[in-house]
Amino acid sequence: MPQHIGRGTTALAVVLCGTAAVACAPTAGHGPRSSGVERPATAPRAVPAAQQPRPFTLVATGDVLPHDSVIRQAGVDAGPSDDGNYDFRPMLAGVRPVISSADLAICHMETVYGERGDYSGYPAFKSPPQIAKGLAATGYDACSTASNHSLDDGAAGIRRTLDALDTAGVRHTGSARTAAEATTPAWLKSAGAKVAQLAYTYGTNDYPLPEGQPWAVSLLDEEKIISDARAARRAGADVVVLSLHWGTEWQTEPDATQLTLAKNLTASRTVGRPDVDLILGTHAHVPQPYEKVNGTWVVYGMGDQIAGPMTNYSGSPDARGNQGSIGRFTFTPPRAPGGRWEVTRAEFIPQWMDTVEGRVVNLPAALARGADREDYSQAQTSIRTAVLSRNAASDGLTMGR
Repeated sequence: MPQHIGRGTTALAVVLCGTAAVACAPTAGHGPRSSGVERPATAPRAVPAAQQPRPFTLVATGDVLPHDSVIRQAGVDAGPSDDGNYDFRPMLAGVRPVISSADLAICHMETVYGERGDYSGYPAFKSPPQIAKGLAATGYDACSTASNHSLDDGAAGIRRTLDALDTAGVRHTGSARTAAEATTPAWLKSAGAKVAQLAYTYGTNDYPLPEGQPWAVSLLDEEKIISDARAARRAGADVVVLSLHWGTEWQTEPDATQLTLAKNLTASRTVGRPDVDLILGTHAHVPQPYEKVNGTWVVYGMGDQIAGPMTNYSGSPDARGNQGSIGRFTFTPPRAPGGRWEVTRAEFIPQWMDTVEGRVVNLPAALARGADREDYSQAQTSIRTAVLSRNAASDGLTMGR
């Protein structure tokens, strides 16, 4: 599959057994081999300023979970149509300025796609494939596709989903149509940095992996994740991003599995350099904390980005199920060759799915514009409290808009 180029100015739990591996991606061409004859030393050639690495921003968002009400709204937004068209762009327009202005943007596509009007919400999701176009139009470069709903429609659902993302120009990782695809991260480039995204899920709602396709969905396994991250680094990744579908639904505090995995994955190093540079969590349906662990930022859970009205395990409507955060991280080039690209700025932006209007709202931006909405203020406070509940502010995390 062709390498995706980002929008930068330079074109660039634990107990489950994983199946994904990472193969080496093509590296830059080598110069001519030495003839063995010593040559006079020459001064190093200056690198043009336009080619020198520069800082870049990466944004990430939570679960895209189109319930029946979301599908209906996308149909309304598409207008009258004989072919059952759907338009998800208006739903995401409120966060488009944040997503499209970043150098790289990552989403989490939790569900698989149906076809020819065969669409459904909970419990077995089959979403309209037009959502891929909506994500691309919003500015997303790549999506994780490993989730507990990855096998809701078997191998055919995975194929339709990845085909639609390919057509829309959105890279993907976490599920695969072939064994070769399963060994390849989502490769992104920006600002002179080569970024590898890897994705895994804790399970698939007891749906078995398709016969003869043990690689169809990447499952959480600590040793396998570390091995894949190291392979991506050997393939030239300057930054390795993990998208992990994990945690306990409706629980704000990260569970024991999340805490253990976060600690072990961020502690893993090769020749003193961390193997993982950022962890992005999904699945819990509610905003979870950000935390710097062993010097690496971990987002335990970004919450839902798109979802219908949510009901928790007690059977009660729960507004937290429509709350989420956008993570925004600025990576700065290493001070010396072979060093780590450091996160020099970490931000979160509270967002909320207004299920009445069928729109995703950038809460700080809306409130700054003077929106007189008590529900906006309450949602922002709830998200902020959850995100900062493990003292991330002391490590420099701030709220953006």
